[in-house]
Amino acid sequence: MTFGSELLLFAETQPEPQPGFPQGEGEPPNALKLIQKKLPPIHLNYLHSFNFIFSLKKVWLFETLLLTLHPKKKILGLYQIKDNRTRLHPGDLQAGHFFYKTGMVNQKPHNIEEQIRLLRDKGMNFSDDEERKAKECFSRISYFRLKYYWRDLLDADTDGDFIEGTTFSDVIRRYDFDHQLRLILFDAIEIIEVALRSKVINHMSQAAGNGLWYLDSSLFENSDYHEDFVYDLKYEFGRSTEPFAKEYIDSHPNWDEESFDGDNPDAWRIIEVATFGTLSKMCKNLKSQLPQRSAIANDFGLYSAKDLTGWLEAISLMRNIVAHHSRLWNRTFGKKVTNPRGLRGKWLNSPLTENQKNRPYGFIVAMLYLCNAVCPGNKIKNKILDLISANQNIPYQRLGFIGNWKDDPIWR
Repeated sequence: MTFGSELLLFAETQPEPQPGFPQGEGEPPNALKLIQKKLPPIHLNYLHSFNFIFSLKKVWLFETLLLTLHPKKKILGLYQIKDNRTRLHPGDLQAGHFFYKTGMVNQKPHNIEEQIRLLRDKGMNFSDDEERKAKECFSRISYFRLKYYWRDLLDADTDGDFIEGTTFSDVIRRYDFDHQLRLILFDAIEIIEVALRSKVINHMSQAAGNGLWYLDSSLFENSDYHEDFVYDLKYEFGRSTEPFAKEYIDSHPNWDEESFDGDNPDAWRIIEVATFGTLSKMCKNLKSQLPQRSAIANDFGLYSAKDLTGWLEAISLMRNIVAHHSRLWNRTFGKKVTNPRGLRGKWLNSPLTENQKNRPYGFIVAMLYLCNAVCPGNKIKNKILDLISANQNIPYQRLGFIGNWKDDPIWR
């Protein structure tokens, strides 16, 4: 059992609680003294964590501190689970028996028939065949996951009702479209990720004349980030199941995952198991004046290394979303794809709009451009065009495909 939000407790041995606390009728003596001492809060996310109370003489709950962290929530009281949720005073806390309730109340679970009934009550249409399909879908796809594929089908002028004529098939078509698009984009990410490893290894190793350049902090802007990069790299290598990684570690007794010293594999061996996120951070931290940094960007068709590292950072986010089977439909990303300052390949007739920069479209055209630069014969563009052509009833504009996007050079 978990809490809806964190509960902060402070230990104190002297004062007695005042009546009515924590309902705002008073504070226990020395509360200010406790705050001034800056005693560390204990963050409790699980019920069994209350066991630590056995070792304390007195425990105080400060509502004011909790409200500082959760200004939109209000403590309604403490309840004892084994006694029909009887309201208790904070001074009566005992280990293992209490939780607190906020103004946010959890919903009760619904079975599949009830889930379908909820949608029907809100105006979603189900034919007999659709209802059978809905039961099958909800048995393997959660209601909560599907929910974000129908949110834009809700009528804004109502209290959560669907637009007239909405069917369950409308939702499933969107879900299937999103699934197929993610499969295509994962292929694109593979092209970019494999090429990035190759470009980094070749340019950096040949310039250094050895395979241990990644240990040289003089090649990087921030020495702390460089140190983190090396340890991440060695951590990933040490846990890799690749035969070449295991063979290296078994045959090098001086391999030390937690040190720069000892035996270290050459870049072409260790970078082969690096994650896309580790690679993108490494590229961003390379010194700006390094010719190799510009050469890598040029291989990807960009004149600015800063443009490339910005795109790679955004694509790393896309990779995580796609790899974890998360939703692209109607999504707004926390990062933006910037318009490149200079490029040599086919791009767009007009710069990306602000809306497109943090929508899937901006990420998709950036990925497509990089794929075209390093693998001109790829089929990514044709697969996306075929998918959209086969789903004309899908409002794919919500992904950022707006205006006359098909007329842009990158799609022709």
